[in-house]
Amino acid sequence: MRIFFCNDSRDLMDKLIINGGRPLDGAIRISGAKNAVLPILAGTLLAEGPVTVSNVPHLNDVTTTVSLLGRMGVDLVVDEKLNIEVDPQTIKEFCAPYELVKTMRASILVLGPLLARYGRAEVSLPGGCAIGSRPVDLHIKGLQAMGAEIDVQNGYILAKAKRLRGAKLVMDTVTVTGTENLLMAATLAEGETIIENAAREPEVVDLADFLNKMGAQISGAGTPTITVKGVDSLKGVRYRVLPDRIETGTYLVAAAITGGRIKVKDTDPKLLDSVIVKLRDAGAKITLGDDWIELDMQGRRPQAVTVKTAPYPAFPTDMQAQFTALNVVAEGTGSVTENVFENRFMHVQEMQRMGADVRVEGKTALTRGVKNLNGAQVMATDLRASASLIIAGLVANGETVVDRIYHIDRGYEAIEEKLSQLGGKIRRIAV
Repeated sequence: MRIFFCNDSRDLMDKLIINGGRPLDGAIRISGAKNAVLPILAGTLLAEGPVTVSNVPHLNDVTTTVSLLGRMGVDLVVDEKLNIEVDPQTIKEFCAPYELVKTMRASILVLGPLLARYGRAEVSLPGGCAIGSRPVDLHIKGLQAMGAEIDVQNGYILAKAKRLRGAKLVMDTVTVTGTENLLMAATLAEGETIIENAAREPEVVDLADFLNKMGAQISGAGTPTITVKGVDSLKGVRYRVLPDRIETGTYLVAAAITGGRIKVKDTDPKLLDSVIVKLRDAGAKITLGDDWIELDMQGRRPQAVTVKTAPYPAFPTDMQAQFTALNVVAEGTGSVTENVFENRFMHVQEMQRMGADVRVEGKTALTRGVKNLNGAQVMATDLRASASLIIAGLVANGETVVDRIYHIDRGYEAIEEKLSQLGGKIRRIAV
């Protein structure tokens, strides 16, 4: 096994230093989607031959997933372009241990593939960002409806099944990882599985496209009802991951908040309709191409917007914190309502330290825009909160220090390098 990713515990102590007040200007390339590559890597466990995944972003969550597969005995090769070749035929263990799962909730995604392909799985209850309750009971109930025997003991999900059976699964709430786990499990189940109230996110569609290329029979991905006709086996393939819509949106907001201009390349504008609408509401001039987006604020201060998060195709919860940052420096009053997670405004108190006039009432962050923020020492509490604080730092007077940036490394590839390409003054320091 040859792996060129690395996890260094010293990264936990790194900080980002940002000197704000400069409009961003330039062009960057968007990386592959974190939220697509993680389930796809889990889905490689279903194959009976080697799978090569390309357009893989260099992220800590990818490192964790690669380490998890390697811990199971799966053979992996990562080349200099970050293409990952996975050969699941060498698998020896069927356990996802706590020490790996605790840092990343997406580790739960190996449960469905292991159970469907090998008939057994032992997966630790997951960890990840502290942004509210994201129970795994929908995963468990769905697999039980497909014939799995499941116990939860000592913090582990213990599952076994001779062969899963197709079933009609009605999701109580829309869940992306739940949809993905059950979708993967259903590919090798006997008979037909129908998943109702399924998540419609582009990353779910990308996973379905990947599985279909392997020989699965999936229809309806991207709609509330997904139908899967089980097959006996899936083959190895080469697959390119779709671009990251959240990274795309984050850099667009970063340019907008600084009154700057940006061209993001190697992206897919069709995945960002709701975000683009709000950026235009904020006063941005936006031009779209087949695989690029150009935003120009023409030096103007953004206008405050009203945002309400909801499952795709509505406004994404993963862009909520970034638009909160935009609103705190925009002209006028704005509101951001979080309808997906109940504990996702921890960045607000950090923005208040920078002089933002923002308060939380229930599920809504209410803002009265100030012309200038002031640099301060702030602490990242989750992945997207990290991005919002960096964005706020870009427009603040003086120096902003962002602590606990290991969160940002879970979901943004080389963020300080990309922002530097755009003229931002940002550097990483190790403590």
